[in-house]
Amino acid sequence: MLLKSKEKTTYKEDAVGEKPIRSVAKALSWRVVGTLDTLIVSYLLTGEMSVAASIASVDFLTKMVLYFFHERIWNAVKWGK
Repeated sequence: MLLKSKEKTTYKEDAVGEKPIRSVAKALSWRVVGTLDTLIVSYLLTGEMSVAASIASVDFLTKMVLYFFHERIWNAVKWGK
């Protein structure tokens, strides 16, 4: 069960969206998970930790930037809020 805040928010307050720093934190935490997955899969496919680490490093940077902009664009979309 998710913890619910005791403070009530109005639809207007809720619809404003999240701050960019929250998008950055979400991007970082998700990329850590995704990068570990990429590292493991890359290692299993190549058998070389240095190659796997290189792939995971590039993957981490590019997907973190893409995720940040993806979140910001979706935050601007009014649909579903």
